[in-house]
Amino acid sequence: MSGGILSGLRIVEGSAFVAAPLGGLTLAQLGADVIRYDHIGGALDGQRWPLAPSGKSLFWAGMNKGKRSIRVDLRSAEGQELVARLITMPGPDAGIFLTNLPVRGALRYEALKSRRADVIMVLLTGNADGTSEVDYTVNAATGFPLVTGPRGGTEPVNAVLPAWDIALGEMAAVGILAAERRRSRTGEGALVQMALSDVAFAAASYLGRLGQAELGTTASPDGNHLYGAFGHDFATADGRRVMLMGLTARQWSALVTATGLDSAAITATTGEKLDTEASRYVARDAIGQALAPIIAAETLGAWRKRFAAHGVAWGPYQSFTQALREDPRVSGANAMFDRVSHPGIGALLTAASPLRFSGADRLPAQAAPVPGAHTEQILTELGLSAHEIADLFDRGIVAGAEKD
Repeated sequence: MSGGILSGLRIVEGSAFVAAPLGGLTLAQLGADVIRYDHIGGALDGQRWPLAPSGKSLFWAGMNKGKRSIRVDLRSAEGQELVARLITMPGPDAGIFLTNLPVRGALRYEALKSRRADVIMVLLTGNADGTSEVDYTVNAATGFPLVTGPRGGTEPVNAVLPAWDIALGEMAAVGILAAERRRSRTGEGALVQMALSDVAFAAASYLGRLGQAELGTTASPDGNHLYGAFGHDFATADGRRVMLMGLTARQWSALVTATGLDSAAITATTGEKLDTEASRYVARDAIGQALAPIIAAETLGAWRKRFAAHGVAWGPYQSFTQALREDPRVSGANAMFDRVSHPGIGALLTAASPLRFSGADRLPAQAAPVPGAHTEQILTELGLSAHEIADLFDRGIVAGAEKD
């Protein structure tokens, strides 16, 4: 990818699943040259669901947009040597390696540092001691599944969204940029290590949940109520559902005005003045009971107009299909989206980076490469001759684009 605010920066990515590919994607969509290497036998996440009708992975297409791809025999010392050479290529904007895969031999940090003293390696693991975890096992241990679900429930409720993987991936991009900034100022490289479980437990600490437990308060599931303020879902006349919020004083005032809610009657019933987040949370059941018939009296379309007129904090519940069909934020009306043709899949509405910088155009979304599509090009940039490249192909050390 050319252009972009990170144009010229080169990152070599050895990855699978969410966190590391997302870290690379975040930088690629800002213009960095991200080269993903995979074993000739196939990427670990190359067929990850969801799949297109053709059988191609929509996950791969989403996570690897704008990257370049090389396929190498990673089980061979010669293949690892090629990747190590790629990582430690000369140049002030090269020498950066992002991975969440086990590294050995020439790809260990000490080995890379012996080739290039200022190399930056960002290594993502499950636990800080290097043992394995994935988002769904880490999330189980955080405590959040035990405060998710219907009030009175005793079974844990797992999250569908891999939130900790997403946070880890974005923090990996931050780690790369922070280490690269220090290198540009001091000439020093770095081994940057980060664990998925550390990211998750750090978030539990930041959000006050660990402090709450340490001070003796036990949280419990509360259905679709927002914790600590007022927020709940309601059905409309046409069978749709909306989430309504009264987090801040302004939001609460807008909600009361738009719906005609009799807040004085709720205060009289509950003894809560409803002038703070906490008071609205204490009175959440009474507020919900009063709002339910009001919202049920009109359609989603009618409420959409009224909420917009009064500046209500709200959101419609919608499926992915409904979002594509109804929400202008998920359409060509949003400059973040482009319609992109993906190999073996076809044209899809595709997101570029959500970041916007003054003085720099946002790069359009690009397709993910077919694995191995850039093998020959990358080896040429590495300084290998046509004869040397042909020999590597002939001996199965590298491979080109995967065939269907």
